[in-house]
Amino acid sequence: MSHANAALTPRARLRLARLIVETGWTHTAAAKMFMVSPRTAAKWAQRYRHEGPAGMVDRSSRPRTSPTKTDPATVRRIVRLRWRQRLGPVQIAAHAGVPASTVHAVLVRCGISRLSYIDRVTGEPLRRYEHPHPGALIHVDVTKFANIPDGGGHRFTTRQQGFRNARATAHRTGQRGQHYRPRIGTAHVHTVIDDHTRIAYAEIHHDEKATTAIAVLRRAVEFYAAHGVTVERVLSDNGSAYASHAWTQACTELAITAKRTRPYRPQTNGKIERFHRTLADGWAYARHYPSTQQRDDTLETWLHFYNHHRPHTAIGGHPPITRLTNVPGHHS
Repeated sequence: MSHANAALTPRARLRLARLIVETGWTHTAAAKMFMVSPRTAAKWAQRYRHEGPAGMVDRSSRPRTSPTKTDPATVRRIVRLRWRQRLGPVQIAAHAGVPASTVHAVLVRCGISRLSYIDRVTGEPLRRYEHPHPGALIHVDVTKFANIPDGGGHRFTTRQQGFRNARATAHRTGQRGQHYRPRIGTAHVHTVIDDHTRIAYAEIHHDEKATTAIAVLRRAVEFYAAHGVTVERVLSDNGSAYASHAWTQACTELAITAKRTRPYRPQTNGKIERFHRTLADGWAYARHYPSTQQRDDTLETWLHFYNHHRPHTAIGGHPPITRLTNVPGHHS
């Protein structure tokens, strides 16, 4: 593709060259017609004689040789220091004996110019993946949020007021823990997210047992089916609910292949882990909720906003629903 300031497109170059080679126009006359220099006209005519129409396309401006290019041994040393010691350009430059600007250029060329691009455990560059179509893989997990005492928790009040609210709630419900401390309880949010579209589904429960997880999976499959998505695989961590025989049997009944992440490698299930952070910032801790019930009642509305309206950076700043082409009601 021609650059923005190019005087001639490949099609115009071909017309120019044919006027000179086949019709007999002079370089000066053809150049005047196309508003370029005679030297440019001669160049394209010469390429046409030797290569034909194929010679009219753009060529790379990369030089044939780069005598000052950083040698491979130095590049390997820079990359090794970055991977193994996670050093910055200035520190690497001191070890490698080259300018920091050279180190930065090498890191950019190798795709590891930011430490966030490198896996914290292995030091290897992050390898991001995405399944090719909706339903090819869904991620499932459970995240936990503390319930909110009547009047609000300490995040939006003070710690002292939050404790007084918790004590008043425990007095109302009769729930007390160790040393008679108020027990507010925990909300177990079972989350599901499609790998390709990032469309999410979630439910709030009081536990994370296998029976609960299976029921959530069945309803999630129905939710995705309503959007025209057939679930093929499900990826989970190694929690007791997902490692149970009941979970495997339920997946078999639903014609879904069950897969689990490698132990102690939550990065494999990174999409849903990142969704949990968005869930916390956008819903659980987004504003002051006077009670747990009021927070729970807003989850469905927030999920609709996330799926249909919230721009998602991983899919080009578009809402997840835009990745579906067969949403019911979109076509007459």
